[in-house]
Amino acid sequence: MYYNKQAETMSRSELDALQSERLVSLVRYVYERVPFYRAKMDDAKVKPSDIKSIRDIVKLPFTEKSDLRDNYPFGLFAVPDREVVRVHASSGTTGKLTVVGYTRGDLDVWSEVMARSLTCAEVTSESTVHVSYGYGLFTGGLGAHDGASRIGAKVIPASSGNTARQLMLLKDFKATTLCCTPSYAAYLGDSVAKMGYDIKDFSLKSGVFGAEPWTEEMRVGIEKKLNIKAFDVYGLSEIMGPGVSIECDCRKGLHVWEDHFYPEVLGDHFEQLPYGERGELVFTTLTKEALPLIRYRTKDICTLDNSPCPCGRTHVRMSKILGRKDDMLIIRGVNVFPSQIETVLLQMGNIAPHYQLVVDRENNTDTLEILVELEESLFSDEVRQLEQVREKIESNVHSALGLSARVKLVESGTIPRSEGKAVRVIDKRKL
Repeated sequence: MYYNKQAETMSRSELDALQSERLVSLVRYVYERVPFYRAKMDDAKVKPSDIKSIRDIVKLPFTEKSDLRDNYPFGLFAVPDREVVRVHASSGTTGKLTVVGYTRGDLDVWSEVMARSLTCAEVTSESTVHVSYGYGLFTGGLGAHDGASRIGAKVIPASSGNTARQLMLLKDFKATTLCCTPSYAAYLGDSVAKMGYDIKDFSLKSGVFGAEPWTEEMRVGIEKKLNIKAFDVYGLSEIMGPGVSIECDCRKGLHVWEDHFYPEVLGDHFEQLPYGERGELVFTTLTKEALPLIRYRTKDICTLDNSPCPCGRTHVRMSKILGRKDDMLIIRGVNVFPSQIETVLLQMGNIAPHYQLVVDRENNTDTLEILVELEESLFSDEVRQLEQVREKIESNVHSALGLSARVKLVESGTIPRSEGKAVRVIDKRKL
């Protein structure tokens, strides 16, 4: 099932030609309209006339999140204020928001790619889509909302918060698709029985979960608890919002809508890596009008796959996010991503997908403590049984990472829940 079969299944040669045409136009567009890019290109001694095809993208300079903050709020916009019809923003660690703007044309493209994405997740005009992403400056809620509306589905704009009310609405309004973060989906799954419901009384069939990395083991748990098929959706505010890529029914990676967002994967020296190699994901927005971005460094780590997909879509697939460059912890010289710990924990079974890493430094040596919630059925008064579980987790973590860690077992519900992105790491070191 496709939303736009012609666009989603065009040949690679057609896609290459379209990307080349759009990149040439984009470079000329930003050079003429955005002083920041004109200065960047002049410093790199690159002129718009040097860009003749998509392969010339390697000549262009990179854009980073700090560039958006340095030009806060609207310094990178390429259109006059009267043409900007919506503004979104994400919070930043420096206190300055990362601001993004949209023209009517941008919103049209966004709803189109999100409609394609939701169709991949089995949403049709007969569906009821319950959106538990936050509405407001965060792009998640309105992005999913507009895509579902474009398909013609019924939309329940629940937004985030109030889990008891969310479950009531999911059941009573007979939602068939749930959109939220994977950590909140897991929390909803945990809450079904606790709040007196039976998931068999719900109408849910699929879930579209994004905004944070999650593992295959977490997917299995969510699918079991909510009785759905779970799809990973990817996006980021700077590039568009949710709908940059999504899994199809084959779930062999997330199709990137390459006619609008050109992906690259870069190595440690910013070289373009071949398909299949792991590196930093970089995007160029080929059609954005208000905030076009060239070679934007996402800091997300993944691989790309251009092998044929059984679904018939020809757009390249990205792996699930394998970590983030700026989420990577270096503990006693070992590179650690929270997702690696999650994989170890969830492979064991009987462990809830709720955990927290506490990193500290004692006597000039890094320490790692892992707080792990156990399923209620496993949490026992038998000290020896719990000790065996704890020792097994420590052993498995050491085997997987080559790093020793202290494990602390806690009862279900101990670790603070989030209705947005889960807080997985507390780093107490003064680095």
